[in-house]
Amino acid sequence: MRFLKGHGTENDFVILPDHDAELDVSATLVARICDRRTGLGADGVLRVVRTKRSHEVAGQASAAEWFMDYRNADGSVAEMCGNGVRVFARYLVDAGLTGSSEFAIATRGGLRQVRMEPNGDVTVDMGKPTVLGESTAHVGGVDYPGIRVDMGNPHLACAIGDPVVQLDLTHQPGFDIGVFPSGVNIELFNPVGVSRAVMRVFERGSGETRSCGTGAVATAVAAAALSGDTTGTWTVEVLGGTLTVILDEDTSYLSGPAVIVASGELMLAE
Repeated sequence: MRFLKGHGTENDFVILPDHDAELDVSATLVARICDRRTGLGADGVLRVVRTKRSHEVAGQASAAEWFMDYRNADGSVAEMCGNGVRVFARYLVDAGLTGSSEFAIATRGGLRQVRMEPNGDVTVDMGKPTVLGESTAHVGGVDYPGIRVDMGNPHLACAIGDPVVQLDLTHQPGFDIGVFPSGVNIELFNPVGVSRAVMRVFERGSGETRSCGTGAVATAVAAAALSGDTTGTWTVEVLGGTLTVILDEDTSYLSGPAVIVASGELMLAE
């Protein structure tokens, strides 16, 4: 099984080219691939499939040639991944599978338009965030109120008074299972200056990651709501680097680096 490895601000992924949907990629296999001791190690798997070959998103085939079949590190299926779609776009360009610097990618969360920037960054139109109300995350014996944001996948973004560097995110933070029956990505952030936030994230199905693209947008949405201005450009600092989020009246954009670092042959089997 051929693979590539890439990352966006150290949110890392194994890429599996499977253009004609011939691979049997089970949850067990994905979990083995993502294991950092016995597998390749990754926050998730990006399977590259022609959209017309996937029954899940066949309706998007007229607008996007390629489908990003994203799986979390535990093998569970996810709707969207902001950094993942940027790494996916980098792979398509580097592999010569698209001849354009602007194109669409099909995802379970809907079509995502991407743009390759002259400086090497990748920008993706993340769609209009949906704010669904409030809820609470429980970390280290403390309840942190936050804002529920739907980015095609569920988020709970909490501004906290404690420094984010002091948080223990080795375990799943508590959350209201009645509000998030399918789990939730939890962002804990500190606003630092004008239009800037420092964030850590615990992703459902993957644990704490060095970065989360949809989480960065959710954080910007929550921080903007606290500032009283729901539009503008935000800088979000994550453990793995810096992402830029643009919020306007109609949509949101995520921009940052995305690189391919390795390729080879995968020897794992079921």
